[in-house]
Amino acid sequence: MSGPLAPGDVSAEPEAPVEPPCIEVTESRDADVGGMLVRRALPRRARRTVGAWCFVDHMAPAPADGPGIGPHPHIGLHTVTWLLEGELVHRDSLGTEQPIRPGQLNVMTAGEGIAHAEETAVRGARHHGVQLWVAQPEATRHGAPAFAHHAELPRLELDVGTATVLVGTLDGATSPARTDTPLVGVDLALRGGGTSTVPLDPTHEHAVVVLDGAVVLDGRRLTPGHLGYLGRGRDQLAIAADEPTRALLVGGEPFEATPLMWWNYVARTWDEVRAAHDAWESGSDRFGTVPSSLDRIPSVAPLRR
Repeated sequence: MSGPLAPGDVSAEPEAPVEPPCIEVTESRDADVGGMLVRRALPRRARRTVGAWCFVDHMAPAPADGPGIGPHPHIGLHTVTWLLEGELVHRDSLGTEQPIRPGQLNVMTAGEGIAHAEETAVRGARHHGVQLWVAQPEATRHGAPAFAHHAELPRLELDVGTATVLVGTLDGATSPARTDTPLVGVDLALRGGGTSTVPLDPTHEHAVVVLDGAVVLDGRRLTPGHLGYLGRGRDQLAIAADEPTRALLVGGEPFEATPLMWWNYVARTWDEVRAAHDAWESGSDRFGTVPSSLDRIPSVAPLRR
């Protein structure tokens, strides 16, 4: 469920690395996206990316008051959608019509350009989940768009919970979802009352976003509305919960560049953003047509010319 980036969310200089055992906690920014309350954990001024993950929207548990997000364009990214509650219908300019329900994963690849809509299946029904963006590397970001739906994903038993591997590999369990850079994304369902040890790749940087409940990391309590950045060099993470908790673990090799993010575009230069903006506003064939009853969303013009 994507939404426009405010000017304060535009990319800046790369962040200084945070090495373990430190933990850097940043607050999310609340936004209304298609009638849903969203806590935007990435990007923030203090933390732009974690690996190639460049956007984390936590759709807080609440009734969906709006019909969804109408047709809008993307370039240079993958969208990764994961629900804990509710149902959405994905439609895109490739002709895809795909409902998504809890336990299923949608991955859309924008490449040079794609447009899509995310429609609320039952207006007023309770929804809870996340949508994430992954910046594509130079090798693939000008490629063809694509879409994939994954109805089943690998799961691992933890000490006091279960890990579902959304993207990448965790402890030998590999998701079928596409990755263009070394990456991992894991849903952690913790029963509470103990500590689980999660194996990590020490070459990756990692972060945790709590979706429901609370966790303790390195002695610090993390609740919904915050992102805990863990740095690099860890080969495992001890994550404690004293109540039933859902959390998202994301990580990856530090990205090759600091992406330029404006509205729904992930680019490297303002010329690329302007070209995408002009193509969408002119109705060119670059983004195609989305068969949706929702209103087409106009592009937000770049600030810099």
